[in-house]
Amino acid sequence: MLDITRHDQVIELRLARPPVNALNPALIQALHEAIIAAPGQGARAIVLSGSPGVFSAGLDVPALLALDRGGMLGFWRDFNALCGAIGRSPLPIAAAITGHSPAGGAVLALFCDFRVMARGAYRIGLNEVQVGLSVPEVIQFALRRAVGAQRAERMMVAGAMIESGQAERIGMVDELAEPDAVVARAIAWCAQHLALPPEAMAETRRMARADLHEALDRAQRLPVEEFIERWFSDEAQHTLQGMLARLKAKSRG
Repeated sequence: MLDITRHDQVIELRLARPPVNALNPALIQALHEAIIAAPGQGARAIVLSGSPGVFSAGLDVPALLALDRGGMLGFWRDFNALCGAIGRSPLPIAAAITGHSPAGGAVLALFCDFRVMARGAYRIGLNEVQVGLSVPEVIQFALRRAVGAQRAERMMVAGAMIESGQAERIGMVDELAEPDAVVARAIAWCAQHLALPPEAMAETRRMARADLHEALDRAQRLPVEEFIERWFSDEAQHTLQGMLARLKAKSRG
């Protein structure tokens, strides 16, 4: 479910939940625990990676549709906690986006310090609107922080999924690498930062990310029931169930 590899002072957390690294409650919890534990294990930076061709396909919709309101409420709190752990981590985190990264996969990457994505016909984006969901404010903030307010608005309202080349041009990802070099490039980025005077780097990073920390703090104070109501709305349930039916038909065909 989560493979952990040491590269000297960099720890790589690789999503390993075939076929598409969908984010279910167990994977969310394992990833959260690993990020929190990393500083105590001697790591000085983290790389979050996926499988060849796919970083993460986002939330595990079939598993989540089976949850009642209480179960979904717990999951959403855990997902928010994971985003907070990434965004507030005292260690720099590089996202090695090894392939497609819709919705929840894009969210995890947006809270990282640096994003390197596989070059090619791989897509990334916040396509929640396409499945009947709205994008929570803190996630909107993270995208605006990367690409600017107007572009972020247009992308999210349309639920747009864009190819890696366009994502790099607009700043949603920082650079591209050949698919088999994405993880190595993310590790190299971490090593470059670890070669800097550590106290000066850490303090400057903390100040530079203060706006993101404040957005995460605001989100933590907001009730999560609003997202739960949207998840269980007729529109969202109808759209999600339709998507699930299409996926099942495709797998049978």
